[in-house]
Amino acid sequence: MALDGATLHLLRGELSRQLVGARVDKVQQPSREELVLVMRSRVGTFRLLISVRAACPRINITPQNIENPAQPPMFCMLMRKKLGGARLEAIRQQGMDRVLMLDFEAVSELGDRVRLTMIVEIMGRCSNAILVDGDGKIVDALKRVDGAMSTMRMILPGLRYTEPPVQDKLNILECDTAQLCSRICNSIGTPLSKACLGAIQGISPIVARELAHRVCPGRDILVEDMTDTLRQSLEYHIEALRRTLTEGGQPTLVTENGRAIDMTFLSATQYGEKAQMTQYESYSALLDAFCGSRDHAERMKVKEQDLLKLLANAADRTARKLAAQRKELEEAAQRDQLRLYGDLINANIYRLSKGDSFCELENYFDPELATIRIMLDPTLSPSQNAQAYYKEYRRAQTAEAHLIPLIEQGEQELLYIDSVFDALSRARTTAEVAEIRAELTDGGYIKHKTTGKSKPSALSQPMRFVSDDGFEISAGRNNRQNDRLTLKDAANSDTWFHAAKMPGSHVVVHAHGQPVPDSTLEQAAIIAATYSRGAEQGLVPVDYTRVKNVTRMPGGKPGLVNYVEYQTVFVHPDPQLCERLKK
Repeated sequence: MALDGATLHLLRGELSRQLVGARVDKVQQPSREELVLVMRSRVGTFRLLISVRAACPRINITPQNIENPAQPPMFCMLMRKKLGGARLEAIRQQGMDRVLMLDFEAVSELGDRVRLTMIVEIMGRCSNAILVDGDGKIVDALKRVDGAMSTMRMILPGLRYTEPPVQDKLNILECDTAQLCSRICNSIGTPLSKACLGAIQGISPIVARELAHRVCPGRDILVEDMTDTLRQSLEYHIEALRRTLTEGGQPTLVTENGRAIDMTFLSATQYGEKAQMTQYESYSALLDAFCGSRDHAERMKVKEQDLLKLLANAADRTARKLAAQRKELEEAAQRDQLRLYGDLINANIYRLSKGDSFCELENYFDPELATIRIMLDPTLSPSQNAQAYYKEYRRAQTAEAHLIPLIEQGEQELLYIDSVFDALSRARTTAEVAEIRAELTDGGYIKHKTTGKSKPSALSQPMRFVSDDGFEISAGRNNRQNDRLTLKDAANSDTWFHAAKMPGSHVVVHAHGQPVPDSTLEQAAIIAATYSRGAEQGLVPVDYTRVKNVTRMPGGKPGLVNYVEYQTVFVHPDPQLCERLKK
């Protein structure tokens, strides 16, 4: 769901109390659709995140230190120039519209004090952040909208800013209850929840459904079916909703089976026992909880896009090559038939003559087949036809000798590409993506860029955990880390874990010569299952053995190993346990 106008109204009050009077210390742009204003006040430093992503647009204070690109975008440079050192004077909202206006007092290049307004529009895929000068002209925007995209409302530097169209709805904080009830009850033929949504400005579907549920629990009645008692109940609950908005509400996250499905400013009773309500101390914390994981996944998706395309193309190319090689090997397996044809032609050469296009000969080698039809080249003599079949036989024999190792190599390459896909899906930082990119460059999948002398980036370290028994556990983040962890850093007596027959992290329990209890072995297996392709499965098989039993696959890509004398345990992935054990 998008951030609605009512929640934005409550968020505006929260932001005003913390940020009005603060100055812009830094401006950052982590991605094309995000802007971070680092603001410093007497009480501390705050990061104000403005995101205009279509999936979850928002504006809130965040404690997260989001990674920034090495080179700031042009919009970021302009915002630094315009807003650097600016003082936030006020945060405004017109009615319950999903638009916030942040008024700044800044200093121009000539040293004059000027007024700039950052307008944040929270409108789904049309969300935007627009900087406007004191004359109402657009300085620039995160998303520029030209005439080809919209002829009704263009957002381009130099144009005068026009407000989004206002919906014909009533502001619950400005209208009396009777007026609101009348508007709702005049929507004949409409369910009560939709009538509330169409009449009250700034409320989201979850609030409209909650209002209808509290009036008539269990069913969403049509407005014309409401009795006088239900109308009185509607007036009561509208008044209660007004009080909730006036008093500040309660930031509430709605989850179902551990997955966030909605957020609101009141306790939602409409779900019954199907969903759980989690309350937060602030609306900023609520927005971080609801949108944080989605935004992070979107950021990583953008950074990984070229690598995903490269890997998909490599996998498709390798799969097609493998299919052709397997077909050729299957044909080569019929080479004995070619030699038989040559032998039969030579045995019956006196019966054949040049110009024949085929012959039917008795098969002396297989009495069950009386005759065999053999195709001939009429331009060749019988002896030359026999030699042609022998030549095809030798070619097929040679092809088989070459195809078997090539097919093995192709299968290993597909396994490797699949493991890189898995590591990329679990990458959480730009550094991890960069390390995977370097791995693919070393493997020849990406061309080396010769841009002069460049210092190699420091290798990131494997994930570290400590079991409840006090044993250190390491898990590789990608193939190069898996290689280094298993084949170099781990001792022969350590215990090695890996999800069976699927890509995933190499996990090592560092025993230091001590016996490892079963509880630690189980926790290490859970870590291996959680950081594998099977993380979304219910039960994952995990193989484990001593490190001394693990060897590099001959000629294999990074991270591909062989292991013997292993045991298998079935465990459930548990991200919460992994977070608790992580150092």
